[in-house]
Amino acid sequence: MEPLREMGRMLLLLGGVLVVVGALLTLGSKLPFRLGRLPGDIAWQGKNASFYFPVVTCLVLSIVLSAVLWLLGTLKR
Repeated sequence: MEPLREMGRMLLLLGGVLVVVGALLTLGSKLPFRLGRLPGDIAWQGKNASFYFPVVTCLVLSIVLSAVLWLLGTLKR
């Protein structure tokens, strides 16, 4: 019965994360910062082409996800 309890907890956590991500995407235009358009992101507009690479956004998301996963790992022990 213990593996089922662990799976249930993980599914509840995943559902909570999906709710938070969905709320951020829905209310994203009303936030004080624009995720994906942070200062430091590379944007180049040419005559016939454009290029955009969200460097700072990737770094911020990586730090936040690493912190969340580290916290989950320490709480699971």
